[in-house]
Amino acid sequence: MGSKNKLKRFRENETFSNVVQPTREEVLEGNFEYRNNWSSDFFRNEKPLVLELGCGKGEYSVNLAQEYPDKNFIGIDIKGARFWRGAKTALEEGLENVAFLRSQIELVDLLFGENEVDEIWITFPDPQIKYKRTKHRMTNSEFLQKYKKILKPKGVVNLKTDSEFMHGYTLGLLHGEGHEVVQANHNVYKNTYSPKEVTGIQTFYEKQYLEQGKPITYVQFRIK
Repeated sequence: MGSKNKLKRFRENETFSNVVQPTREEVLEGNFEYRNNWSSDFFRNEKPLVLELGCGKGEYSVNLAQEYPDKNFIGIDIKGARFWRGAKTALEEGLENVAFLRSQIELVDLLFGENEVDEIWITFPDPQIKYKRTKHRMTNSEFLQKYKKILKPKGVVNLKTDSEFMHGYTLGLLHGEGHEVVQANHNVYKNTYSPKEVTGIQTFYEKQYLEQGKPITYVQFRIK
């Protein structure tokens, strides 16, 4: 994407009512207005709150919002030019139960209050295979503790990935730390028990992975 295009999208994002872009300072200093107040001040209802971390183009968030009008969804990504597509689609389709938040995932526990979130989706994250990069892996111990802080006691995390490495790493960590694996699936399209929100929504990249013959894996878990 050219820089001209990026700038145009950044400018458009600023006019979108469903895009929230706090500064890093605002979040770090504890001055982010929607923390603890997403239901009352942003969505203005008490529907369950679901996050998609690293939402990319926002396809998953938008599709989930269409499928589940009784829940509110927030796609989070630092790349605003990327989720511009999802935000624009949501506005065009009049979806009032989905928003996009431009921020770093590692600040998630400063963007949401304790027990404010019902469910988390992590779709096709970078597996960060090199050992030195484990601190960026979105299911490492540090991230799990941040998720635990913002999730309600029975809240779940869903991981959908094309990376067998990421799938195995996450399962190993969950078992090792004594978390509850609700379900684990090595190939969602060959398993008749896959939930419809796992197989019914395919992102642009997922379609490419499937064309390459890569199995798509899924884990749902609760953090103890």
